Amino acid sequence: MEYTIKTIWGLAKSPELRLDKESLYALVYRETKKESLKKLTKAEIEKVCKALGRLKDCQKPGNQATMKQRQMIYHLQKELGWDAARLNGFVKKMFKIDRLEWLDVRSCSALIEALKAMAGRM
Repeated sequence: MEYTIKTIWGLAKSPELRLDKESLYALVYRETKKESLKKLTKAEIEKVCKALGRLKDCQKPGNQATMKQRQMIYHLQKELGWDAARLNGFVKKMFKIDRLEWLDVRSCSALIEALKAMAGRM
């Protein structure tokens, strides 16, 4: 399959992701270190499309693992007394990912363990 900039936008606007322009460009920058879609090479376009595909797979309703993990994360967030901005800031610092919703199963597990350790020190 030949990936294009149009493919990137199609994946970003899919019902599972519904990314706004700012979030899409943050993902593009994370994957390629470029701030413009027009400056992407074919290989970089493919890399971005694959990253969007992985995000899309994590968002499917059947992915109960991450849904349960997120519930645990929200519980620990409340226990720590953190607001959503602080949690997302921690996620960005720890995983270089802008939003909690974009974490996969492995990253959610690591985040849960980190939050448990912090809650245990309280």
